[in-house]
Amino acid sequence: MNSKQLVRNKAWLDNKNERPWMLPNRCLVFCLFLASASSLFCQSRIVVANDGSGDFRSIQAAINSLPAESTVWREVYIRNGNYPEKIFIEKNKITLTGQTVAGVVITVSQARDCWRCEHPDDWGAATMNLRAQDITLQNLTVINSYGFNAKGDSTITCTNEANAAKVVRKDGHQFALRSMPGCTRLSAINCVFRALGGDTVSPWDVDQGMYYFRNCVMEGGVDFYCPRGWAYAEDCTFICHNLSAAIWHDGSLHESSKTVLKNCTFNGDPGFKLGRFHRESQFYLLQCRFAKEMADADIYWAQSGPGTPLWGKRVFYYRCKRSGGNYTWHQDNLGSEVKAKEINVSWTFDGRWTPPGSGK
Repeated sequence: MNSKQLVRNKAWLDNKNERPWMLPNRCLVFCLFLASASSLFCQSRIVVANDGSGDFRSIQAAINSLPAESTVWREVYIRNGNYPEKIFIEKNKITLTGQTVAGVVITVSQARDCWRCEHPDDWGAATMNLRAQDITLQNLTVINSYGFNAKGDSTITCTNEANAAKVVRKDGHQFALRSMPGCTRLSAINCVFRALGGDTVSPWDVDQGMYYFRNCVMEGGVDFYCPRGWAYAEDCTFICHNLSAAIWHDGSLHESSKTVLKNCTFNGDPGFKLGRFHRESQFYLLQCRFAKEMADADIYWAQSGPGTPLWGKRVFYYRCKRSGGNYTWHQDNLGSEVKAKEINVSWTFDGRWTPPGSGK
């Protein structure tokens, strides 16, 4: 394709509104002509608006419209509104972008215990359910409202347990985000994830999972930020409503698995503990800020799990500060194996992934 042809093609695209039968008015297609080749690279963008002004009224309908496979990224742009729907993503290379983080609210009410009484696994137990690779979430508020709405604990008949009576706690497990094994290279940027119960943000692939969070707010009960595998969170705010633990990690399959939290802020109810682990894990907290309400308790072994017999307790701090005075246990202890300036996104993921929007 020569330069004159490229100019003619650009002019044709600039006048696309005169050819509505060729390019849809609402489904925008951004095309990049590669001068060095004759091929055409396209990234599709579809618009969701619950008032009917977009291509779809629901987010899930927009996702369902996309082809199962793609070699390029697809964007679902969501205009401001309340979206009371569960989201299921099983297709790779999808970006969900909200118009504004406060304006796009995706919410359902779902206790995990209720879900598991009728289903064999957690697929569908969350507001945001993910089982795909290369997923990016931007400018979204994702809420599991069960704990906020429930007046207290309740008792149900559990069909998966021979119709036995089961107590569903107001502060039990409530996923805002739950990823299944096979979901990796997940990014969340400028998002809010809220629940009152445990495990609010649960990206769970201990073998291959890689997860990146930037400028997000996460709120919940026990272990409400609980990645398995490799995770990096920067400039995030954590709000804890349970006294047992805010953060958790499972790195039991690979010695290099780790959770890194950099420039993050921790708030919570008076006496909340920072974190815990049940099995092999690795924590790095750099330049984090702790509220004065945080208890004088280091990240600890929850002894209902096997602990860390292979690699030992690995909990590291660097320049972390607490309002009202520091505790001795979060003093700098990186040692000589790694320097603080080396702990970045690339190091966290062992050089295997550069998340969109990380710049590293």
